[in-house]
Amino acid sequence: MSVHKKLMEARIRLQNTKLTKSGHNKFAGYKYFELGDFLPAIQTIFADLGLCGVVSYGTDVATLCIHDVETEKEMVLTSPMSSAALKGCHEVQNLGAVQTYIRRYLWVTAMEIVEHDALDATTGAAEPEKPKKPITKPVEAARPTTNVVDGPWAITIPEGAIWKDSIILAATKALEFAKSKEDVLEIFKVNRKIFDSLITEDKLTYDQLMSVFGDYKKKFN
Repeated sequence: MSVHKKLMEARIRLQNTKLTKSGHNKFAGYKYFELGDFLPAIQTIFADLGLCGVVSYGTDVATLCIHDVETEKEMVLTSPMSSAALKGCHEVQNLGAVQTYIRRYLWVTAMEIVEHDALDATTGAAEPEKPKKPITKPVEAARPTTNVVDGPWAITIPEGAIWKDSIILAATKALEFAKSKEDVLEIFKVNRKIFDSLITEDKLTYDQLMSVFGDYKKKFN
C-alpha cells in the first residue's frame, strides 16, 4: 500500500476504536480529546501498518511527517506556530504549552479526528438580560488590574483586555501549572483582591472559578 492508503486505513481503524474524551472545559461546557486519549491507539495502529509519525517545530511552522518505514516514502502536514503568555509561567513553560497544543492539532488533522467546535459553545447565543441596577460607584473601582501581593502567580490584566475573560483564562492556565496544593493556595492568595471583585461583577462565574480551585486542591490531597 502507498503511504496515503496506509494512512486512510489507519484513520478507519482509529474511527472504529472507542476513545474517551478526558479534557473538559468547564466554562464553555464541552469535552475534548487530549493527546493521551488517542495517541497510544494511533501508535499501535501505525506500528501494525508500518507507519511512523514524527513531529518537529520550527520558528514559524510545526510539521508532522508520516513515514512509511517499508518504502521510506512520506507525507507531510504543517501548522503555523503560535505563542502563549501564561501568567506565573517561565518562557520554557509557555513554549511547552504551545508545542503540546500544536502537536495535538497536527494529529487531530492527520487522523481526521472529529472534535467539538469550541466556537459553538461560546458564540451565537444571546446572554439573558439582567435587571438593571443603579450604579452607586464607578465600575472601575470594582475592577482591579493588579494585586496587593506580588509574586510569580500574580495576575495582571492587560490594558484594553476583557476583564472577566482575562481573569478566567489567567487563573485556569496558572492552575494547570500548579505542582502542589500549596501552589493552588498561593494562586488564590496572591490574586484574592481580583477574585473578590469578580463576586460583584459575576457571582456565577466566581462560583465556577472557585469550583475549579476546589478540584485542583482535591487533586493534590
